Amino acid sequence: MNNSLTTQIARFATKSLYYEVAISPKPGLVDRFNNGAHDDMDFFTFINSIESLAPHFQEYFQLGLQHNADLTELFHKLRKAGIQAEKDMLLATSGVNTHKGANFSFAVLLGATGFYMKTYSLPFSPADSQAVLNLVAQMTQDLAQQDFYQVTQKKQLTHGEKLYIDTGTLGIRGEAAKGYPALTNLLLPFLREHTKQENTEILLLRSLILLMSQLEDSNLLHRGGISGWQDVKQEALAIHQANLTPEIFNVTLADFNQQLIEKNLSPGGAADLLSLGIYFAFLENVL
Repeated sequence: MNNSLTTQIARFATKSLYYEVAISPKPGLVDRFNNGAHDDMDFFTFINSIESLAPHFQEYFQLGLQHNADLTELFHKLRKAGIQAEKDMLLATSGVNTHKGANFSFAVLLGATGFYMKTYSLPFSPADSQAVLNLVAQMTQDLAQQDFYQVTQKKQLTHGEKLYIDTGTLGIRGEAAKGYPALTNLLLPFLREHTKQENTEILLLRSLILLMSQLEDSNLLHRGGISGWQDVKQEALAIHQANLTPEIFNVTLADFNQQLIEKNLSPGGAADLLSLGIYFAFLENVL
């Protein structure tokens, strides 16, 4: 297993984050056109952030590739590496949290990919992608319980911990522990079915709207509560079901973006999941 494979897989992860920030217009999110509902970051903040994370993506993959013990131990190695990556990200963005959730997810996904690719090669089949997601679920199955144990006694709470207390949602930890069901059940089937039908930007924007219409998005819950999140879901579902032409779709998204800016809502959870789906689409050679 050579270094060129490590480079290639890490590049898929890096490129998926570039694709996610580049597609425009994205409702409530940073894109090429504007900052969405964010006043502390822009397109260039994301570029700085992605560049700072890219070397760590190689490390995550290598940790999985070289690991021969149980998966819980691999997770602890990945988490330690991920904490350093997050520090580098915050240094590159002057303290702005651009990719905290995505960094966590790519740590476990790249680690699981490396572990799996001791015996399997590219391109992936859908079954290969599912096997990697199953490894992630095994690796992180006790994570939410451990992380939120005694959370009510803590004085300083993260956004995720506050949301857990208020709504019971487990956020990205819960997604990982279940093996990212939104990828398996929603996003990857959609990408496999519709790739080659439309240009990449429209396909990925449609994929984002699909995710927004279904996902329990902790970013939206944090900013808008349950009602704000439900409103965004309903609007996204209406757009998804309308099957609009690319031109009308783009105009509709620009309008939706203005709505979310006014309400200070950002579907960051959907954006993170989209980047993970793009990563698997690269592994499967469907993008």
